[in-house]
Amino acid sequence: MRSFGKSDIGRLRSNNQDAFICGRLSDTVLFAVVCDGMGGANGGNVASAIAIRTIAERIASSYRVGMTTASMQNVLESAIAAANIEIYDRAAMDPELRGMGTTLVMAVAMDREILIAHVGDSRAYILLEDGGIEQLTRDHSVVQQMVERGQITPEEARTHPRRNFITRALGADVTVACDFTELTLPEEAKLLLCTDGLTNMLESDQIAAIVNDSPDRMAPQLLIDAANEAGGGDNITVAIMEEENGESETK
Repeated sequence: MRSFGKSDIGRLRSNNQDAFICGRLSDTVLFAVVCDGMGGANGGNVASAIAIRTIAERIASSYRVGMTTASMQNVLESAIAAANIEIYDRAAMDPELRGMGTTLVMAVAMDREILIAHVGDSRAYILLEDGGIEQLTRDHSVVQQMVERGQITPEEARTHPRRNFITRALGADVTVACDFTELTLPEEAKLLLCTDGLTNMLESDQIAAIVNDSPDRMAPQLLIDAANEAGGGDNITVAIMEEENGESETK
């Protein structure tokens, strides 16, 4: 397995509040983390940077060869809790950072066993060999709740004026609830993590088609290009995990 990604400011934002990292814990274990910060001109940058740094450091220092998925989930819970409280405390100490927070979607691949954690509306998708795509995470957002109550359709949610209102974020409170998903990655399948700067611009079938038609390692950049061509209304970040020999990239 290998992991790689790309982040872009988009066409309308003045700075990039997204952040990501792809890393390797051993020859057979790798991870990727994607965050979408929020909270003013500086707050979002700070929140997403804290989350990326804290989580990457915690899982790297806690990882042990032979860990089970259950043990890894405990590590992720601890790392995410540490990032949450660090963001919360930093905001409490600095009036200019009050209200900052960040979404999170991350995955750890232990051979083909995948553990996904997420908070907010950044997403994880599985892309299958036959061209199919499936969303693996459920958005923690106001419009997702409205869809589930039958108040609006999924199509209406994409353009709803409250589509950017999330119901969970790292740093919003002293504690944070994180959802976990486990799966075995099928042969030739790929895992995609992204911020809503991608999914607000492109339909899922467009995402699948671009990834499936992309030359080696070019999918993140080509997805970003397509999202910018569609309007580029937000920062855009994409990370991919796939089966192939080679080192993972850290950025």
